[in-house]
Amino acid sequence: MQKIHRTAAKMALALGTMAFVVTSCQHEPPLVPFDPVGNGDGGGGGTAPCAPNTVYFQQQVLPLLVSNCAVPGCHNTATDDNDWIQITSYTSLMNSGIVGDGDLMEAITETDPDDIMPRPPQNPLTPQQIQLIQTWITQGYQNNSCSASCDTTNVTYSGTIVPLVQQRCQGCHSGGTPQGDLNFTNWATLNAVANDGRLRWAVTHDPQGVAMPPSSPIMPACEVRKFTLWIEAGAPNN
Repeated sequence: MQKIHRTAAKMALALGTMAFVVTSCQHEPPLVPFDPVGNGDGGGGGTAPCAPNTVYFQQQVLPLLVSNCAVPGCHNTATDDNDWIQITSYTSLMNSGIVGDGDLMEAITETDPDDIMPRPPQNPLTPQQIQLIQTWITQGYQNNSCSASCDTTNVTYSGTIVPLVQQRCQGCHSGGTPQGDLNFTNWATLNAVANDGRLRWAVTHDPQGVAMPPSSPIMPACEVRKFTLWIEAGAPNN
């Protein structure tokens, strides 16, 4: 556990250092298509339909790990300070050795605030998120991916955007000291960055802004499209 816990100071320092860049929006760049093979680095869709009782690394586990563990200054890159543990893709996670030896589950289920990961003041993973990772490990911790239908006919804040934000963004943008002082657990903050252009730049990886998630490739095209449709509608609280 020491190899993952020694990053505590680095994570605590990093939580207050990152912010969106504020400039004006000019255009929406082309959307990147789904990665057809789910190679561990693109977060895209697979060729098989999603099965309800299977946990998929690309669609479910990787976004949680990137949002909560690969924050700047922690496990976003492999350095001597974090014992060369990088958690930004399937390959880097497996190379770290923390899945098969149980260190990952031990870290995220700790009750000691000095040992738990993510480190305070960042919020710990929810019981549902922990169970998701545990199920993925129990099922053989595969680099699996699936293809889900992309329904953008009724994009709403509560039904569409909130689940995406919880999965992709709230590891950094929640809690007592959210990165960039942006707490995305409330609509007003997300609405503000949607209307000034920052959210669009973030999810489309437009060079005018700060790409989000910061330590992984662009989100699947379907998710990006849902964000942009909601933004174009005025980012309503619906």
